[in-house]
Amino acid sequence: MTARGLFVAGTDTGVGKTRVAVALIHALRAAGLRVAAMKPVSAGSAPGGVNEDVAALLQAANVPADMRDVNPYAFEPAIAPHLAAQQAGARIELGVIAEAYARLAARADVVVVEGAGGWRVPLNEREDMADLAQRLALPVVLVVGLRLGCLNHALLTAESIAGRQVPWAGWVGNHIDPAMAQAAANLDALRARLPQPCLGVQAFMADPGCSTDAPSWLALPKELAS
Repeated sequence: MTARGLFVAGTDTGVGKTRVAVALIHALRAAGLRVAAMKPVSAGSAPGGVNEDVAALLQAANVPADMRDVNPYAFEPAIAPHLAAQQAGARIELGVIAEAYARLAARADVVVVEGAGGWRVPLNEREDMADLAQRLALPVVLVVGLRLGCLNHALLTAESIAGRQVPWAGWVGNHIDPAMAQAAANLDALRARLPQPCLGVQAFMADPGCSTDAPSWLALPKELAS
């Protein structure tokens, strides 16, 4: 696959992947690019409704696309994707996702793909989110949820990304715990130990909604900045 894109991964669930993915989309749009969004697997939505992460991505993107390509696998229970698929009598297939990605890439300059859960969350009986990132071969933007334990989670995830030989685009710190002790010192440790670059650090927001503007705190990966 030759289209430009990014794979937004997280050190865990609930670390702000959607907020960062939406911020990236707005920054790319501000650079004059046609941007498609993709959430290959979503788990958690009202019956017949659209997952809120998917809705936020669709609102941010400026390339119209079929929902079946944007979100090929959508499950109602907010549980691990492979368990949600089992409950629905389905199996998540990486080939189906790759074909949907190719259709989006044919319509856009850039595709921003948001993973589900953490980097190694299972997708079926033998494959996980890291396998999907490897299959799509997109540079990874790692979202680090800044809270107690983030150093271990971030370093282990970065080590696994390197082991998969997946391209590295950078990382983003997201303040999700306003009471985190030694937050600045933890950020210094991350900057010293994680592969560069740090694309930005997002301040804590009591309302986790996504901004509609290109964020001043975020730098685009060098591959997409020009």
